[in-house]
Amino acid sequence: MEYKFWGWENPDVSPINNIYKGINNQHDLYDALTKCWCRETCAARMRDKWTEDNKTLGQCSITAFLVQDIFGGKVYGIRRPDGNYHCYNVIGDVAFDLTSEQFKGEPLDYTDNPEQFREVHFANPEKKERYEYLKNKLSGILK
Repeated sequence: MEYKFWGWENPDVSPINNIYKGINNQHDLYDALTKCWCRETCAARMRDKWTEDNKTLGQCSITAFLVQDIFGGKVYGIRRPDGNYHCYNVIGDVAFDLTSEQFKGEPLDYTDNPEQFREVHFANPEKKERYEYLKNKLSGILK
C-alpha cells in the first residue's frame, strides 16, 4: 500500500500494550482505521463535507488520542484559521499525522505547536462519544 499521511516514512513506533492485536506500527493502524473512519466518527461541524474519498476529514483529535493509547507519546495541535487545532502525534523522535490527507497537500507547520490534552478535547461530550465509537470499531475489525 502507498501511504500519503505526513510522517509515513518512519514506521518505527511500537505499541506500548497489547490492547489492539495486529497493530505493530503506525502503518498497521492506518490500514485498520481506513476501515473505521466514517461519517459518524467525523467532527459534527464537518460531516456534510465528509466522503469516502476523504475519510480522514474531521478525524484528527479522536485519531491522535487513539494513537496515544496504542503507542504512547504526546499529541500536539496546529492552530487552524478557524481557531480549532489539528492534532498529530509525536512518539520519541518520530512525528506523524495519520489524518493529514484531509488537507489535500496544503502545507502544515509541524513545529513548535502546543501539546493537546484529552481532558480538554473530551470535555466536549460529542467528541468523547466519537472517540469511543472509533475505539469500538477498531476493536471490532481486529477480532
